[in-house]
Amino acid sequence: MLSSQTIIPTLRETPTDADVASHILLLRAGCIRQLASGLYSWLPLGLRVLRKIEAIVREELNKTGAEEILMPVVQPAELWQESGRWDVMGPEMMRMRDRNDRDYALAPTHEEVVSDLIRKVIVSYKQLPCNLYQINTKFRDEIRPRFGLLRAREFVMKDGYSFHLDDASFELTYQAMFDAYSRILERIGLDFRAVDADPGTMGDGESHEFHVLAESGEDAIAFSPNSVYAANVEKAEAVAPGELGKPEFPLEKTPTPNVHTIEDVADLFEVSKEKTIKTLIVRGTDSLVALVLRGDHQLNEKKAARLTEVAQPFQFASEEEIRSTLECGLGSLGPVNLSIPICVDRSAAVVSDFVCGANEDGFHFTGANWNRDTSLTRVVDIRNVVEGDPAADSSGPLKFIRGIEVGHIFKLGTKYTTPMNIAIQNADGNSRELIMGCYGMGISRLVAAAVEQCHDEQGIVWPESIAPAMVHIIAINYGRSGAVRSAAHELYDQCIEAGIDVFLDDRDERPGVKFADADLLGLPHRIVVGERNLSAGRLEYGYRRGPLELITPTQVLERLQH
Repeated sequence: MLSSQTIIPTLRETPTDADVASHILLLRAGCIRQLASGLYSWLPLGLRVLRKIEAIVREELNKTGAEEILMPVVQPAELWQESGRWDVMGPEMMRMRDRNDRDYALAPTHEEVVSDLIRKVIVSYKQLPCNLYQINTKFRDEIRPRFGLLRAREFVMKDGYSFHLDDASFELTYQAMFDAYSRILERIGLDFRAVDADPGTMGDGESHEFHVLAESGEDAIAFSPNSVYAANVEKAEAVAPGELGKPEFPLEKTPTPNVHTIEDVADLFEVSKEKTIKTLIVRGTDSLVALVLRGDHQLNEKKAARLTEVAQPFQFASEEEIRSTLECGLGSLGPVNLSIPICVDRSAAVVSDFVCGANEDGFHFTGANWNRDTSLTRVVDIRNVVEGDPAADSSGPLKFIRGIEVGHIFKLGTKYTTPMNIAIQNADGNSRELIMGCYGMGISRLVAAAVEQCHDEQGIVWPESIAPAMVHIIAINYGRSGAVRSAAHELYDQCIEAGIDVFLDDRDERPGVKFADADLLGLPHRIVVGERNLSAGRLEYGYRRGPLELITPTQVLERLQH
């Protein structure tokens, strides 16, 4: 690449609408430009990075025997209605109608489309297992697009799907995809963790997320320093901290006017929040349902949504619904004498002599105890873990790190194949619904995640595997020195002949401008061609922001190929 022939609109100032490092630096380095909220155009340098990531992904997936296909971005509503997700996906799915008044959607994902494809082309068990993938555009109408490529509305994604007759076959493919994702991130050169995760609306079973570790990550990861255990905080199991203690105090009802929050209750009764209980009311399948937690803990809505008693989608009850059913307001709720089903978090279930609402406006109970004052029939894990909680594998206390989710693999079971009637006769002639797996990786998000992890105060520091070019040749006084031009182009041609991606700054700009742009672009190797050193038979060479050293022109290729 020659700078004079490449669109690289670098910026000196930080864009006012960019908050995180990747958004700032990809804009400043001229890799992307915003078209509208959450929509970006890829410029030459950024596209090179994107294509290199795609190449790594393809190589590793092809090794597993997965086959690449390409499916439509515009999808008919009938398929989503058939799977039951047309109304479940919500407003993030962009819906539209064609000239014949038929409903369509812009693809947020492709489970339905690939399932339809499979039932049309797989006619014999001998064609199974089948593992397909694509690298394609997705669109999700995020309510608040932010952080540049990390939370865009339109993005490039690799999504894969496998189909199997039995669990044993599926488990082999699932592990192969897990290993392939790990190799992809290792080849790119990123520090990452694979963690247990919640499948959300996409899946129906076990799933794993792959996170690039970065302080700017939206996801908190709970992990054990003493083992391989790691899980997204949304999924991490909260282990009960002991056994239920014996009651020491009688149950007493106390007036508590204008006391509504856990903080107010703890202050009034001079107890720690750990000795208080809070009761949250949600809509259930048959009635309202009470979710009971320790006062210092936070509800994990994804865990709660998986309870059989809780209606889908997960929704808190309105104050009107609560008053109509329980005859009291939000600040006075408690599990004693409650007339609706109660699900008690594990940690709350071992608190004795606790303070809670009395289900009467302006009153609270003290000295409340399980089994004596209220039954303990349903104990569940419905809270977020906190640092210091014991790890689920008993390896010690949990610690937190932050990560950027770049991949997610799901065990779907028959979630899609059952409603879409995808079945094949096995070798014994028995009809079997196919077992399905789903494997997603954010290609454009990986570009941003790499920058979040690989940058400094000056600009991007690209990993060699995905850098838009391996070497940056900076020609000082290019427009005035024939010797510099000749030496720079000779070196440029040598790199091309050796198969090395090279970028030559052949602009007639001041050295300070060229060095500032080189810092922004962050290519691994840097070679400075200047008249003074050139007259002594030397060039300046540096690697990964390291100090520059003088080398001879014949040593350049040795350094680049080392």
